[in-house]
Amino acid sequence: MTANVATRSASRPTGLRRTGSIARWVVQAFLAVQFVSGGVLKLIGDARMVDLFTDIGAGQWLRYLVGVCEVAGALGLLVPRLAALAALGLTGLMAGAVVTNVLIGANPAVPAAFLLLAAVIAYSRRAQMRRSTPSR
Repeated sequence: MTANVATRSASRPTGLRRTGSIARWVVQAFLAVQFVSGGVLKLIGDARMVDLFTDIGAGQWLRYLVGVCEVAGALGLLVPRLAALAALGLTGLMAGAVVTNVLIGANPAVPAAFLLLAAVIAYSRRAQMRRSTPSR
């Protein structure tokens, strides 16, 4: 299977690969900024975040957990070796956010958009995930 990935990559023109790589890094940087800012707002106890997590009803511990996960995921997006797994983790986090927003009657558009972008990053870096998992 690795030979297929290498063959497909080698058959693409260099300019197209470079453009795709630049676009992926731009999206990753955009997501990193968004997740760091959202995570920091949760961690410092911004009134809107406290109210949101009060509406969820799970307790403020969840706000801290989500804030830490968002900041860690954002930093992971900027580390090439961790980017694929970070994007996958953020995809799961945003799936939970979409469901939660629907359940509490909030607009799920922003978490859905971030879910989609993180999923695209995870998918486009799937070969990285295969390389980083140990063989049996």
